[in-house]
Amino acid sequence: MLRAHLNDILVFMAVVDRGSFVAGGQAMGLTRSAAGKAIGRLEERLGSRLLNRTTRALSLTGEGRTLYEHGLRILEAVDAAEESVAGSGGVPRGTLRITLPDAFGRHVVLPVLKKYLDAWPEVQVEVNLTDRLADLVEEGFDLALRIGGADLDAGLVSRVVASYKVSICASPAYLDQRGTPATVGDLANHDCLLFSSRARKQSWHLQTEDGELVKAEGRSRLRLDSGEAIRQAAVAGLGLAFLPAFLIQQDLAAGRLRQALADHDFGEVKVVAIYPTKRLLEPRVRRFIDLLIDELAITHGHEAID
Repeated sequence: MLRAHLNDILVFMAVVDRGSFVAGGQAMGLTRSAAGKAIGRLEERLGSRLLNRTTRALSLTGEGRTLYEHGLRILEAVDAAEESVAGSGGVPRGTLRITLPDAFGRHVVLPVLKKYLDAWPEVQVEVNLTDRLADLVEEGFDLALRIGGADLDAGLVSRVVASYKVSICASPAYLDQRGTPATVGDLANHDCLLFSSRARKQSWHLQTEDGELVKAEGRSRLRLDSGEAIRQAAVAGLGLAFLPAFLIQQDLAAGRLRQALADHDFGEVKVVAIYPTKRLLEPRVRRFIDLLIDELAITHGHEAID
């Protein structure tokens, strides 16, 4: 009976990780109906509803999240047992599910993914490209990359994988028409292209020539929920953008964008890898993080920070 209980928990974990009864059942070699019955048995035995079910999505109840977190510990124990036999250099296999900022994923990570897939033929990768902050546990991701760091939920850890200089830039046509700001205070006379989504609203906090940290006072007539869209809007002459080097270096080299306050050091923005807390990471996750750090250090000439 204990084995049957454990199997129902594993089905529940698979459904949560894959986001649906169909995909979760397939991962366990079951039909949608069989996966639903397994979770029904689990809920009846525990006397608690574990999942909120709608026609479009599944989400965890409070009891479901508690069970999922305990289930992670069970899987960690299994992983630890396998690692103790196979050694820390276990071969990556299975499906790596990652969520990436859209522009960073397209410009920087996809070339690294090719090397990763070439090196580990037993791994499949599912990539979610979005500037929305995905919930790793709710949506079943192994790993997220986020720009600028993030407030971590319980059970998550982070590791810095790269850092990039940030600059204020605009199209030559915009600067010719509106003038090039000479100080941070001059930004008050300009249109600033800001990132904005339901979860996050960006403002520019910049260091002045005197070393004081101030909020830029520029107008924000256009807000967008994509770093790539902000870059395109800047190229189109719609205002000033504050963006990391990986996103604008080709435009600066080609003359499509020009730096404003070019002599001003606005520091760097960090890119962090976020993943669920585990004593031992699965080889597919660990190897990808290691490769990403190595490749970005080589390609962009900076040293990643632990």
